[in-house]
This record gives sequence, C-alpha cells and structure tokens, in this order.
Amino acid sequence: MTYVIAQPCVDLKDKACVDECPVDCIYEGPRKMYINPDECVDCGACEPVCPVEAVFYEDDIPQEWSEFRRADTEFFAGLGSPGGAAGLGPVDRDHPVVAGLPVPTSL
Repeated sequence: MTYVIAQPCVDLKDKACVDECPVDCIYEGPRKMYINPDECVDCGACEPVCPVEAVFYEDDIPQEWSEFRRADTEFFAGLGSPGGAAGLGPVDRDHPVVAGLPVPTSL
C-alpha cells in the first residue's frame, strides 16, 4: 500500500508534503504532485501537513477521487523509480486524469 495525492492538489501544489517526505518520493508534474508507489515507505508524514487534505492512504481515497490512485501509479510508467524527486526535477507532463481537468480561469 502507499499514499496518493488526489484532486485538491491540482493547480495548487503547496509542496509542504515534499518538505516532510523522508524518502523524496513526491514528484512534481505541471499541475499536481505525485507519490511514487515504489519509493513510498508508507510513513504518512505527508498526510497531516497537506493544507488542502489531498493526501490519502491508498485504501482511504474518497470514491469521487478514486481515479487518482491509478493516476499516481501510471504517472511513473515511463519514469520507473528514479530514486528521488530532487535529482529528477519537475516532470513536463501530467497523467491524463489530471491533464483532462478544467484549468481554473483567473478573475
């Protein structure tokens, strides 16, 4: 099992979770942060620091955001396990679940 970052993170990317992660497994896409399920050690340090409550234990994701479990897993299909987000830097693509969400318009 692992943790997943769901819809409330989209277009926010606060990154408090990145600062708390002891294994550097939270990667940045253009619109959302992603947890690498192969690198996550299930410590849960990321969950309580998220200001928008976007981080969930895999089995506890609300039904309306269940597709984010797949998004976090499939995001790494082409990347594999780079061994840490800091060394890789931001990734230039989002998973289609995220990329397909409407972009908020500014006022």
